[in-house]
Amino acid sequence: MSTHVTAAYVTTDHIRNLFSSAMSAMYQTEVPLYATLLKLVAKVNQATLAKQPQLAEQLKANGELARLSVERHGAIRVGTADELAMLRRLFAVMGMYPVGYYDLSAAGVPVHSTAFRPIDRAALARNPFRIFTSLLRLDLIDNPQLREQAAAILAKRDIFTPRVRELIGNYEQGGLTEPQAREFVAEALETFRWHPTSTVDLATYQALQQAHPLIADVVCFRGPHINHLTPRTLDIDEAQLRMPKAGMAAKALIEGPPQRRCPILLRQTSFKALEESIRFTDGQVGAHSARFGEIEQRGVALTAKGRALYDALLAKSGESAQAPSDAPLDNQAHQRQLTVVFTAFPDDFGVLRQHDLAFFTYQLTPAGLAARGRYSVASLPDKETLLAQGLLSATPLTYEDFLPVSAAGIFQSNLGLTTRTEPSLGSHAAPAQQAVLSQSQAQFEQALGACVIDPFALYAEQEQASYELAIQALLGRIPI
Repeated sequence: MSTHVTAAYVTTDHIRNLFSSAMSAMYQTEVPLYATLLKLVAKVNQATLAKQPQLAEQLKANGELARLSVERHGAIRVGTADELAMLRRLFAVMGMYPVGYYDLSAAGVPVHSTAFRPIDRAALARNPFRIFTSLLRLDLIDNPQLREQAAAILAKRDIFTPRVRELIGNYEQGGLTEPQAREFVAEALETFRWHPTSTVDLATYQALQQAHPLIADVVCFRGPHINHLTPRTLDIDEAQLRMPKAGMAAKALIEGPPQRRCPILLRQTSFKALEESIRFTDGQVGAHSARFGEIEQRGVALTAKGRALYDALLAKSGESAQAPSDAPLDNQAHQRQLTVVFTAFPDDFGVLRQHDLAFFTYQLTPAGLAARGRYSVASLPDKETLLAQGLLSATPLTYEDFLPVSAAGIFQSNLGLTTRTEPSLGSHAAPAQQAVLSQSQAQFEQALGACVIDPFALYAEQEQASYELAIQALLGRIPI
């Protein structure tokens, strides 16, 4: 299938390419410091590739080098179930579906979230752009009067243009042509655009800000302005060091696992949210902080067993890091602490695979291709033998999702909060916590109008499908 046109309609991959490019251009115009961040990351990546030619070859072989500069994700926050449900339909036009559930309320952030992203390997290879999307939990506003006022404000707005609604309908009836796709992108961008005017007066804004900064950010504007975009770096530690020299106020800590020879999951950092001038409906002028630039570095996706180990070690690191004075760690001390604790997590891809701690995809090697047709089902060696004989190779499967503790850390840093309370950890939560989480997820999915996709199931399916494809090729049953 063409990546551009099928019959009269363009593909969802093509529309996602158009959208992510347009979103980047818009955000660089709105937040010029983000354009500076992109240049910084590009320089870090160039230096890293020059130092590690083997990494450059690996990225080239995996089709990653050509799209290294493509932003990997953004984030928005919406206020109502209707807004979330329509976003689900909007993102489907771009081949992006809700994967994973994240409850950040235990970290003092009154939202729960999902990530809209491509779900099959081919679509991820073309453009892995994703949007971390959070729904405000008005039920967590303690003041009943303020809660009702926030709900009333949100009920009055429509964050979608009439035309984008029509185009979503056109897609659902069959698809979009190239001109319609470009119009869809232009109209969809209006939902994510920044507006320097508030929909409330200063007193209302201040009351909501006092309840929680994120509540004010969601409720007091015409729409869910994109609050950050995120390029991919090959060396997040170096990028963290360079940000202050480039005039960026870097957040204190890099979120996620420590630096490793064999990277796992996701590491994130950012420059702190800018203070931007806002005009309120009563004519008064104030300031609001919401938008920032983030950087990510991704590693291998972990199995449920591997994730349980990761969560346990992260919790242990947090406990060990508590100084008697409760003084926060700087990033270097934080990374040293993590490195010590994470010595318990194997730093070898072979061990990670053999102990079922991480997901991999499988491919025939040149020797395997040369051996095509030599085996029958009865004589076929098992997976470990095929790997040992050099007929099969295993490639780490990239983690495409998010980490609740890391997401909370990014939110807290850019909202001016200091708490490091850990949010719910999904299937790894304690039974009582799991019951509350299940109820919260059910509420989120009701608002979404669909069930979120289990990321562990996706990775397992991709791993198994790659192995079966390799075996069928080795048996000579399918062409190469």
